[in-house]
Amino acid sequence: MRGIIGKKIGMTHLYQDDKFVPVTVIQAGPCVVVQRKIASTDGYNALQIGMIEKVKESRLTQALKGHLKNIQFPVRRLAELRSEGEPGGQVGEKILVTIFKERERVTVTGFSKGKGFQGVMFRHNFKGGPASHGSMFHRAPGSIGSSSYPSRVWKGMRMGGKMGAEKVTVQNLEVVKVEPGQNLLYIKGAVPGGKGSYLMIKANERN
Repeated sequence: MRGIIGKKIGMTHLYQDDKFVPVTVIQAGPCVVVQRKIASTDGYNALQIGMIEKVKESRLTQALKGHLKNIQFPVRRLAELRSEGEPGGQVGEKILVTIFKERERVTVTGFSKGKGFQGVMFRHNFKGGPASHGSMFHRAPGSIGSSSYPSRVWKGMRMGGKMGAEKVTVQNLEVVKVEPGQNLLYIKGAVPGGKGSYLMIKANERN
């Protein structure tokens, strides 16, 4: 059960074995253990961690202030690491980017970029109609149901609507480089979300 909360900085490239490798730069932690959850009292086993970052006290709710009263670091973002047995670690213990090693595989979870309300061509990759004058059918979805039977629109019909801002998990991404001094993690390829978005990085236990 190894994981850390990170913030996406952006993308760049590195050279690995004389090959050009696109990487995502993530500020991984530092984090702190906020709470240990045990099945006998909480119903499941987990380790609740929080990312250490500067935050105005006015930004925190009273409930969160009470929850963090025993933590000596400013914490804003919380996440949980579930485990089968009782979790290790103690409340107040730091979690650093050094829990990861180069060449190991990780799973990254985040929220994709929000695109707002989009039509069927962009949202579902529909072809659309002729673009010529007079067709009157350019970017419309076409028929969405019959009038005789079933006389309604089937559930799940692909139509326009809100796109993006969904929870996305990408598995088996390779850690290219670790910089403990600056708490940076370089992961091969792209990860969900835009710059400044929060991510959850978990190590694959079958590395």
